[in-house]
Amino acid sequence: MKNITDMLIDKIRAVKNPTVAGLDTKIDYLPDELKRLVKTPVDAGKALLEFNVSVIDALKDIVPAVKIQSAYYEMYSYHGVKAMWETAEYAKKNGLIVMADVKRNDIGATAEAYAEAYLGADGYDYITVNPYPGYDGIKPFTDKCKQFGKGIFVLARMSNPSAAQIQNLCVDGGEPLYMHVGELISQWGSDTVGKYGYGAVGAVVGATSPDEAEKLRRRFKSVFFLVPGYGAQGGRGKDAAASFDADGNGAIVNNSRGIIAAYKTDKYKGMTYAQGARAAALDMQADLANAIGL
Repeated sequence: MKNITDMLIDKIRAVKNPTVAGLDTKIDYLPDELKRLVKTPVDAGKALLEFNVSVIDALKDIVPAVKIQSAYYEMYSYHGVKAMWETAEYAKKNGLIVMADVKRNDIGATAEAYAEAYLGADGYDYITVNPYPGYDGIKPFTDKCKQFGKGIFVLARMSNPSAAQIQNLCVDGGEPLYMHVGELISQWGSDTVGKYGYGAVGAVVGATSPDEAEKLRRRFKSVFFLVPGYGAQGGRGKDAAASFDADGNGAIVNNSRGIIAAYKTDKYKGMTYAQGARAAALDMQADLANAIGL
């Protein structure tokens, strides 16, 4: 069975860009000509898909992956969820790794249902998962990873300002909770490690907390990181660099608004949304390359 993280690293190396473009597509991000057409949830689903397809076309040769935030699609009920799935299918057809930011989990049969829904044969390549239920909530997801060659990113040290309220609490001998979660993630993915030394069970580690990221990277050498917080949340290449190993592997950095809404900023003024997305992704590539030393 394929190792999805090997495939992701291969794609990162091919385009020399450890960036995942976040398709956190809101109606507010659409250009006026698309926004004016949105009167109903049906219209919203169609507009989101049209926007995403154009962005994917602009990025497919310079980024290895896209990450779709389900909340922005679920708010338009069936029509939004349909647009999310169709976006994923289009991205896959164009050779991109597709991540779904769904942060799902529960216990027992419910966790199994979530795992089948998102990581089944026709599901996403990666999803985000909440570790709070512990191993019996994680196992259904890791089972699907092994069965179908998929991956998960488990929330460890998130990028939001109040993450430290819980994730930095000291437990078990004084270590912060995020380090304890990192240890569990390392164990949960230990039998999925591929040719690059990374498993299919990764961790979400924010660029806004580089000190914590550095500690996690130093200890958990087989855990691949999904790094949110770049761009609109304040993170930059120098912050994200803490999540990479000495060879420039081990992480992929998400940028959502900074790419898909770049055309609304002064820096990319006058560009179409697709042109702005491409320019912003290339600027991010240069920033990361400089910070990581590639």
